[in-house]
This record gives sequence, C-alpha cells and structure tokens, in this order.
Amino acid sequence: MNKITLMLRFLKGNRLTYLGALLAVMGNVVLATAVPMVIRVTLDSILGDLPLELPDFLIRQIGRIGGVDFIRQNLWVLLLVLVGLTLVQGLMQFTRAKLASITGESSAKRMRDRVYLHVLRQPYDYHVKSQTGDIIQRCTSDIETTQHFVANRSVEAISIIFQVLVVLGIMLSLNVPFTVISVVLIPLILILTVRFFRSMMTLFLDTDESEGVMSSTLQENLSGVRVVKAFAAQQFEMNKFDEASSTYRDNILKITRLMADYWSKSDFLCMLQVVIVVLSGTFLTATGRISLGVMVAFVTYSGMLIWPIRGLGQMMGFMGQAFVALTRVQEILDHVQEDYSSGANGLPIQGAIAFKDVRFGYNSGKWVLDKVSFDVPAGSTTAILGATGSGKSSLVHLLLRLYDYQEGSVTIDGTELSSISRDWIRSHVGIVLQEPFLFSRTIRENIRVGRPGATDPEIEAAARIACVDEAIGEFEEGYETVVGERGVTLSGGQRQRVAIARTVLRDVPILIFDDSLSAVDTETDASIRAALKERRTGTTTLIISHRITTLAEADQILVLDQGRIVQRGTHDELIRQEGHYKQIWSIQSNMEDIA
Repeated sequence: MNKITLMLRFLKGNRLTYLGALLAVMGNVVLATAVPMVIRVTLDSILGDLPLELPDFLIRQIGRIGGVDFIRQNLWVLLLVLVGLTLVQGLMQFTRAKLASITGESSAKRMRDRVYLHVLRQPYDYHVKSQTGDIIQRCTSDIETTQHFVANRSVEAISIIFQVLVVLGIMLSLNVPFTVISVVLIPLILILTVRFFRSMMTLFLDTDESEGVMSSTLQENLSGVRVVKAFAAQQFEMNKFDEASSTYRDNILKITRLMADYWSKSDFLCMLQVVIVVLSGTFLTATGRISLGVMVAFVTYSGMLIWPIRGLGQMMGFMGQAFVALTRVQEILDHVQEDYSSGANGLPIQGAIAFKDVRFGYNSGKWVLDKVSFDVPAGSTTAILGATGSGKSSLVHLLLRLYDYQEGSVTIDGTELSSISRDWIRSHVGIVLQEPFLFSRTIRENIRVGRPGATDPEIEAAARIACVDEAIGEFEEGYETVVGERGVTLSGGQRQRVAIARTVLRDVPILIFDDSLSAVDTETDASIRAALKERRTGTTTLIISHRITTLAEADQILVLDQGRIVQRGTHDELIRQEGHYKQIWSIQSNMEDIA
C-alpha cells in the first residue's frame, strides 16, 4: 500500500485538526518572511531615500498615518510592527503545537485500539507462529514513532516546503540574478538529502526488526524466568540477549554514522552557500547594483532557504522511519481476521458431540487426527488418554474452532460445527488448560473473568467446587490477593484450581479439562471430580488426562495413538483388554502400591 495512503489512514478522524496545524504553520512562515521586508524598507526607504517598493494597499496604509516622514520621525512604529509580528508568530506556533499534538495523540490512540483489537481477532495459528515481543513493539513503539512524526516532523516538513516556495518567490521578485547566486549549491544539498533518505529507509527497517528480536528475547526470558533460574541458564540467556542487543546497537551506530556524514557534508555546503551570498551581496552593493536593504534581506532569506532545506534531510529521515513503522503496523492489519460474522448464532446447545471420519493436520500431508469417529451424548463424561503428540489437544482445538478440520464431520447437537459462529460455540464451551493463564489481578477478578457479572457468592461457590476456597482463605488478603503476573505468586495446583473455578463459573453446557488436574494431588483431584459430578448434571464433560484415577469414572474412555482411536470403552472394559490403557493402569497401580 502507498506510504502516503497509510499516513492518511493514520490521520483519519483528525484531518481537520491536522489541517488547522498546517494553516497555523503556514501563517507563521508568512509572518517570518515579513520581518526581513520590514528591515529592507527601513534601511532603503525610511533611513535611506529610495522610494517605497511595497504593495499598493500597504503604501496607502503608510500614507494614512503620515507617510514615510512620520515613520522616520517615529521609529517606534517600526518597533511596534516587529513586536506585533513576533507576537502573532508566537500565537501561530502555539496553535500549531496544540493542534498537531491533538492530532498525533488522538490518531495514535485510535491506531493502538484498532491494532490491538485486530490482534485479538487473529486466528489462533497467527499467535502460535508470531513472536509476542515483536507484536508488542509494533503496537507500541512503532505507533509512537508514527505519532511523533505526525505531531511534529510532518508539520515541520510541510512548513519547510512552504517556506522555501515563499522565500524563493520573494527573492525572485527582489533580484533574479542574485537569487540564482543564492541557490547555486542547493541542487547539491538536495541530491545529498535524497541519498540520505534512501539509505536511512533501509537502516530504519533493519533497526526496527532487530529491536523486535531484542524485545521478543527479553519478553520470553522474563516470562520464563523460573525455568531460567531452575536450570542455572542465566549466562546462556544473557548471551542470547547480548547478541540481539549488539545487533540492535550496531544498527543504531550505522544510523549515527550516516547522520554524521550527512550533517558534516550538508553543513559545509550550507556555510559555503552563506559565504557566497555575503561576498556576492557585498560586491553587488558596493557596485550599486542592489541596495543595502536588499543585500541584508537576501542574507536573511538565504538563511531561511538553505538551513530548512538542510533540515529537510532530517525530516525525510524521520519520514522514512515513520513509513517503516507504519508498514510494520500495516503488516498486522493486513492479516485476515477470524470470521466472527458467519455461522449460526442463538442455537440452543445441549452438548451432544459427534466426530465422524475427521481428519486434521497443521501441515498439509501430515494428519494429526486421522479418521477419528466417536459420539459423546449430551450430559455424559468422555475421557481421553494418549501419549504426547497423539492428537488429544487437537480435538479440543477443533471443538473451540481454533482450527477447522479438513475432512469429515463434527456436529454439536446435530448441527455441523463449521456452520456455528465461533463466538457462539466458544461462549458455550468452558476449557481449563494444562498451563492455565492468570492475569496480574486479584483472585476474585481472575475468577470473575469467567462471567464478568457474577456476584461474590457465586465466585466463592465456584472456588469451593474447585477446592481452592480454603487455600484462598489462608491468604492475608483472601480473594483480594493479587496473584502477580501470570499467577506466579500461586503454586501450580492453586493456579489450576483458580482456573477451574473460573471455568465452572461460566456455567456452560460443555466443559473440557485438558490435563488440568495434573498439578494437584490425587486426593484433591478426587474432591474436585466429586464436586463437579454433583454440580454438572446435564453438562457434557471431556477430560484429557494421563492419570487413570481421573479417567476411571467417565462414561466412556477413548485411547488415542498417532491420531487414531485405538481403544474405547469404560474403565472396567479397558482394564480387561490388552492395550495401552491396561499397560498404563498397571504401571500406575504398581506405583501406588509401592507408595
């Protein structure tokens, strides 16, 4: 997408305030260019004897207050004019700064909200394959870079262009040959500026990407700090971060060297141009070809022409940085969102689940689930046992429509799952994951995530079912205890039980426990299952576990191996069959006997 189009999309909703900022900065430029004209008129026509060379309406105004003689005898009038111009300039600058800031901050907030919502609506596969640190950087620092350019640099860049055009027009009206002399080196400065801009675009992209890698490394290490410490891997992780940090530093140094090269060369050319203007102006004034006022005005105007053009290189560098940042943000927005609009809503869900010849794979040609078929009657409990990688969690992904199956059929109460809205099915399925995620909030707020409108008694009842109420009561702050980021202040079992309470609170027709009782002892496991069994009348329950005691009371047990169902039946039936289930049951029974 065109970079200017991206910028205009960023400004959407604040274009009028941005236009106001541009008008204010243009007014400031016009007033600034008026000051050298006042000085020229003062030197040539007020203190000197040259006729006034001003627009007719200004000559008439001067005549109404007494003409040149009156001003010559009351020079305070000129001072008053200069002070007035300066005051209005200050007002214009204030207006420009205020409107540009409103534009930048408002646009940045709107873009942050839009990108964040877009990220939330991305398919599950997008989050699996993306680096969290890089996404965070795009949603924060890249938008901040764009906001800074919009609020400050872009207005300055347009101001420079407008000032160059106005000043060049005034210089040409005063003396064409002297104007040519005054801009003789500007083409070289422009060529240098364009080369600088192109080089900076490439470097800014590399720098942004390396910063994203560094942020991802830092985020990953901080999230897994307990693992890092447990394995005494601080030095290893430090080396990884040092490598990413060094790459980022090297890219920053490349930018610094490029800027230093540009500033030194452009400063030399600009100073040389000033010297040429002063020497040429002195010669032309001495030979009577131009007046002293014109010479002084040209020296001032040449500075207003040369230095802004030199500064335009920096503005273009910032523009390149903003374009890179906007492109990175747009890459997120270009990812297709999950389809939440299609599919049936409002269907009554009782919880009858049927898989028929379902085939699913994350990569083409390799099936994670291969011809899987089974039925789960509404209100029944089905347990699933299988080795790591056998496809247990993939079944859960399909039921939540985190992924869609490639072949076969999955129905809920006789309705094809793919024809049911993702929002609707997810609002009727509760899941407790093996590694539950808790927010850095109070325990009460974490449980209330399951149903935001739940009352305190309902929250506490859910905690009792999850057998975590007693543990919460032992905390000094009780339910108001802040669990810390990712729930680090709680034990693994406590985290899982809080997550179970959060899911139970939803009161949905389908409950899924994805190996979520693995961190609790067998006694607590049995207590939770007993409480759930008492409560979940009419609730369809899927239990994934490696612990036979957790699975034993299920109405049916499925044994998965390499994506296929190799055994099915009740606990009593399966322990009488030779196979995976009996082997695991025997091993676990022997371990319990030894214990």
